[in-house]
Amino acid sequence: MSGDIENLDNIDTEKKKSYAGIPEAAFVENIDEFMALPENNGNVDKVLKKLDEQHSKYKFMQFNLESKKRRLKGQIPDLENSLKMIVFLQKRQDAKDNLQTQFLLSDQVYLKAEIPSTDKVCLWLGANVMLEYPLEDAKELLEKNIGTAKKNLSYVEHDLHFLRDQFTTTEVNMARVYNWDVKRRQAAKATS
Repeated sequence: MSGDIENLDNIDTEKKKSYAGIPEAAFVENIDEFMALPENNGNVDKVLKKLDEQHSKYKFMQFNLESKKRRLKGQIPDLENSLKMIVFLQKRQDAKDNLQTQFLLSDQVYLKAEIPSTDKVCLWLGANVMLEYPLEDAKELLEKNIGTAKKNLSYVEHDLHFLRDQFTTTEVNMARVYNWDVKRRQAAKATS
């Protein structure tokens, strides 16, 4: 049974743009003013390189968030199944006969087992750590971890949506800078 969950409880739950601290991409309203800024100085290659780096950083963040989302989506059903098993063991706590069952030993290999009534269960906490808990404590821990995992999943999904908006803003900015350069070159060509 699993009890491991990454905790993001210290995050303020009010509406945030990004729970993971993803920087917001600023939309370039006036391209002429933007390109005239001292740090840009009309250097299209420099600006496009900076925007491309920003886009690459967003891609890296997206990869990490997608990975975290997959892990949480796999972890929640495992936690819920563990919780169901604990509830089942609590109901059988006073039973006189042993429970006969089969459990998965490895892929496609099951083993028969007899489980006596118990008031304790071992939870796998991850990082090669397993602890024995009374059934009620294990149930509370798993319920807390399921709640935390669901909250964390909602934070990750929110951040992925926010990240998609940042991709769009960055790509639009790149297109606007490129188009500004094309118009500038056409105007320079027309005057010469």
